[in-house]
Amino acid sequence: MVEKMKKIKKKLRSPSAFTVLFVVIALMAVLTWIIPSGVYNTKPDPNDAEKTVRIAGTYKQTDKVTTKKADDGTETTTDSRQGLWDAALAPIKGMSEKLDVIVFVLILGGFLGVTMKTGALDATLGAMLRKMKGKEKWLIPILMTFFAIGGTTYGMQEEAVAFYALVVPIMMAAGYNAMTAVMVIVLGGGVGVLGSTLNPFSTGIAAKSADVPLGNVLGLQSIILLLCLVAAIVFTMRYASKVKAGKYKDDVRYKPATTALDMSNVPEFTGPRKAVMAVFGVTFLLMIISLIPWGNWGITLFADIHKWFAGLPVVGAILGLDHVLPFGEWYFNEISTLFLLSTLVIAAIYYRQFKKEEVFVVDTFLKGTADLLSVALIIAVAAGVGVVMQNGAIQDTIISWGESALKGAGSLVGVLAYIFYLPMSFIIPSSSGLAAATMPVIAPVADLVGSSKEIIVVAFATASGLLNMMAPTIASLMGGLALAGVSYRAWLKRSMPIMVVFAIISLVAIMVYGAIA
Repeated sequence: MVEKMKKIKKKLRSPSAFTVLFVVIALMAVLTWIIPSGVYNTKPDPNDAEKTVRIAGTYKQTDKVTTKKADDGTETTTDSRQGLWDAALAPIKGMSEKLDVIVFVLILGGFLGVTMKTGALDATLGAMLRKMKGKEKWLIPILMTFFAIGGTTYGMQEEAVAFYALVVPIMMAAGYNAMTAVMVIVLGGGVGVLGSTLNPFSTGIAAKSADVPLGNVLGLQSIILLLCLVAAIVFTMRYASKVKAGKYKDDVRYKPATTALDMSNVPEFTGPRKAVMAVFGVTFLLMIISLIPWGNWGITLFADIHKWFAGLPVVGAILGLDHVLPFGEWYFNEISTLFLLSTLVIAAIYYRQFKKEEVFVVDTFLKGTADLLSVALIIAVAAGVGVVMQNGAIQDTIISWGESALKGAGSLVGVLAYIFYLPMSFIIPSSSGLAAATMPVIAPVADLVGSSKEIIVVAFATASGLLNMMAPTIASLMGGLALAGVSYRAWLKRSMPIMVVFAIISLVAIMVYGAIA
C-alpha cells in the first residue's frame, strides 16, 4: 500500500512552470469568447502626453467581430476572440515585448558564468560564511530588509532576478534550501512593492492618476510596509530553522540553475579573485543606483555629473557619453550593457589564469547564457498571458464591472477595491500599467460614495503587491522559481499562509483608515 501511494505521489508531481503558463494562456483565450468585449472613451493623460486614460462612466460594449470600412472602400474585419493560433502565437509576441528583459537575463547568465569560472564568488562566500559560523540566520533579515527597501522605493522586481545567483548559494551553503532563497528575495522585495512608499511605478503613478498628493498615502503605506516586513522575516526565519532541522526536503525538486557552494573545497581568496569580486560588487551597486528614479524626488546629482562628463571636449565624445542616459533613467538595455562590459573587465583581470587553464572566455560566457535560457523562455511565456488578454479586448469590461460594484459599496469601498484589484493584478501584471488603466475610472467612484481617493490608491498598491508574489503572469516570479529549481505549486503551498497574513494586515489598515478618514 505504501509503495502504491509513493507511485501515485510520483505521478502527481508538480507541473513545470511552462505547463502552468500554457494552461493559463489557454484559459485566458477561452475567456475572450465568454466575457463581453467593451471599451471606454479616453482622453489625453495629464501625466503623459503620449498616453490616454479612460473616462469614468463611458464604458460601452462592442461586438466581438467588427468590420471597418476605409475611405478607399476596403473593409477590415477584426475578431477579438482568441483561438488556438492566437494562444500559440502569444508567447512569441510575449518574447518580443519582453526582449529587453530576456537579453538582460542571458547576458547576466554569461556574466555569472565567467565570474563563477574564476572561483572568486565561491572564495568570497566561503570566507564570509566561515566568519558568520553560527550566525548565518541573521543574513535573512538583513537581505530581506535590503530587498524591501528596493521594492518600496523603486519597485525592484524583475531586476531582482540577478540576485538569485548570490542568494541561492549563500542560503544552501548556510544549511538552508533554495526555497529559503526564494522567500528572502520574493517576500522581501514583494512586501516592499506591497508597501510602496516612494515607488513611482506603483503608488507614484496611482496617486497622480487619482489626483492625490503622494504624501497623503505615505503614512499608511509605511505602517503596512513595516508590519508586513516583520511578518515576512519571522515567517522566513521559522521556515529556515525547520529546513536546517531536516524538514521540507521535497520543496526543491529540481536542480537550481546556480550551483551550491562546497564549503569543504573553498578556493583560495587570491589577489585576482579579490579584484574580480570588486568589479562584481561595483556592477551590482551601479545597477541599483542607475535604476532608482532620482529625478522623481528632485535629486539632480547624477544628471549634473553626467552632463559635466558629457561636456568634456574629447573624453565625452570618445566615450559616447552624449548617447548615454544619466543614472536614474537606465533600464534593461543599459544594465545589460553594464553587465557585458563588466564581464570583459573580469576576463581581462583573470586573463592569465584563463589562458593557463585553457579556458576560453567566450565559450564560458555562452555556457552561462545557456544555463539561463529556460528562465528567459519562461519570462516570454508569462508575458504571453497578457498578450492574449489585451488582444481579447476584455480588460475594459472587467474594469467596468469593478466600477459598477464600487458605486454601491458605501463605507466598504476600500475593501471592495482591494478585492477588485486582486484579479485585475493577474490580468494586468504591470503595476504602472494597472494604475494607468484603472485609477482614472475607479478613483472618482470613491468621491461618489463619500470616501477618499487615498483609500483606492492604498487598495491598489497592497492588492497589486500581493498578487506580484503569487500570480503566474509575473515574469520575475516564474523566472526566479526556475533559477532556484522550485516549482510554482510548491511555492504557492509554502507561501500561502504568509500571503493570508499580508492580506489581513492590508485589509485591517484599509478599514481603519476608511473609518477615520
